[in-house]
Amino acid sequence: MIEDRITPRVLGREAEELAAAEAARRGLRVLDRNWRTPFGELDLVAVDIPATGEPVLIVVEVKCRRSPRPELGPALAVGGLKQRRLVRAARAYLQRRAAQHGLDPGRVTVRFDVCAIVWTADGPAMTWLSDAFRPSGQLY
Repeated sequence: MIEDRITPRVLGREAEELAAAEAARRGLRVLDRNWRTPFGELDLVAVDIPATGEPVLIVVEVKCRRSPRPELGPALAVGGLKQRRLVRAARAYLQRRAAQHGLDPGRVTVRFDVCAIVWTADGPAMTWLSDAFRPSGQLY
């Protein structure tokens, strides 16, 4: 298990670094990290331009835990309240930042992913949940 003296803040930063590297490995372009709104923070905001050519804005919630039992993973922490906060923050992002990255807020598809990292004795174990949840209604 990762050393107990490492603070949760340091652990979180390490998890976000791993998540950003994984996003890049998946071919995503990270636009923003730790983008703050009155509704909460977006850990990673990335864009993917699939073969269809229509951009997909990807909001990635990074969750990490110290646990010898990965089945008690951090993805469980992204429940209904957290999902609603992420959706509200994503709306704010579309209104304030999307155009700065060349994205049309009214035309871009938004996807919510969760990157769950569990620190074990063997190091970090990562699970990337693509399209982890879908908000009801339109975002923009």
